Amino acid sequence: MSTVLESSDRTIRREARRTPAQTIIHMRRRRFLEVALAILVPGTLLLAWEFSSRMQWIDATAYPAPSRIIQASQTLIESGELQTHTLATLRRILSGYGLGVFAGLFVGALMGSSRLTRKALEPVLSALYVVPKLALLPIFLTVFGFSDVSKIAIVTVSVFFYIWIQTMESVWSVPVGFREAGRSLGVNKMVMLWHVTRPYALPQVFVAMRMGMVAAVLVTVAAEFVSGNTGLGYLIFHSRALFLMERTYVGIVAVSLLGMILTWIVVAVGRFLTPWAEQPGKAIE
Repeated sequence: MSTVLESSDRTIRREARRTPAQTIIHMRRRRFLEVALAILVPGTLLLAWEFSSRMQWIDATAYPAPSRIIQASQTLIESGELQTHTLATLRRILSGYGLGVFAGLFVGALMGSSRLTRKALEPVLSALYVVPKLALLPIFLTVFGFSDVSKIAIVTVSVFFYIWIQTMESVWSVPVGFREAGRSLGVNKMVMLWHVTRPYALPQVFVAMRMGMVAAVLVTVAAEFVSGNTGLGYLIFHSRALFLMERTYVGIVAVSLLGMILTWIVVAVGRFLTPWAEQPGKAIE
């Protein structure tokens, strides 16, 4: 339905807005389309991979058919090997991530709140920030040996820099008007931090925490390539060395799923703890 308005020099067509019922129907159709595409696109790619591998259009040794990968995953699950490697990787990720987040929040909040502290520490931390964190792994292996401590340490350092720099900048960039409003009410520093700085900075910090989780997964798996005999990284690297490509792909898929789940958890926690923040998924249809 539309309304046409005549004027002396042009015709203006005004489209009527959707009714609530039409809006609901439109949203349902949109969601159905999004879900269908999310299923059809990867499903089509997997079917093409399966068919190409079976027809020998691609190297079945390097790119085994998805059906063979599924069979290999069933074997690893039945033997308990996949669970063992997954839990080992998960333990290292969560340990390093927790320590990195705690240290990053503390140092970032301190440097964001104190100009003197920022001037003292920022040059050193900025210099270390640009160093590839995996380049520090040999040092940690020398200091801590080939134990889990070295892997957790490299994950902690990697996550720390993501959290530190975002926390520092978020705290530092709190609008002056917000601070002055708090001071006019005579609040102390702790109240200012909790009621003024925290609501402004926390949504941005959770963005860094999401990126930090991705970095934690990547660094953990990469460290497991180098040392140890457990973990998904070890499963991938060791299977590749023995040309057991089905097992290699099982490890890759497991890493992908683990990273997605952990990232979703961080996002969900962030949305729960920052309900006042604008959610990008709430855009008007």
